[in-house]
Amino acid sequence: MESSAPAAARRPAAPPDLDDSPWHTGAACRSDEAGLFFAPSKEPTAARLSREEQAKRVCARCPVLLECREHALAQPEPYGVWGGLTAAERRVVLARRRRREAEIRDARRLSTRIAG
Repeated sequence: MESSAPAAARRPAAPPDLDDSPWHTGAACRSDEAGLFFAPSKEPTAARLSREEQAKRVCARCPVLLECREHALAQPEPYGVWGGLTAAERRVVLARRRRREAEIRDARRLSTRIAG
């Protein structure tokens, strides 16, 4: 079965410097099938939703869920379930973070103008 993700993106990968970021060594997904976390090409919607829920159940019991999620958001990882979030869910989180950061910047600018 072919995957829509590039070969290197089919399984959560370790960050380049393993000594600085060993979060991945304790990941629950290391013992699971990579296909659970990445979609095969032309996967039917019902099958995708079921597979993603199974992957999220693995993530829910993972001791490094937050580290994995932050890694996927920082990269940003374009494919698969990482840190309990799908690619679409990660895009929403990133958009919210950008909006929140913009609101904070705007509030600081306004505060500086009022104080000045």
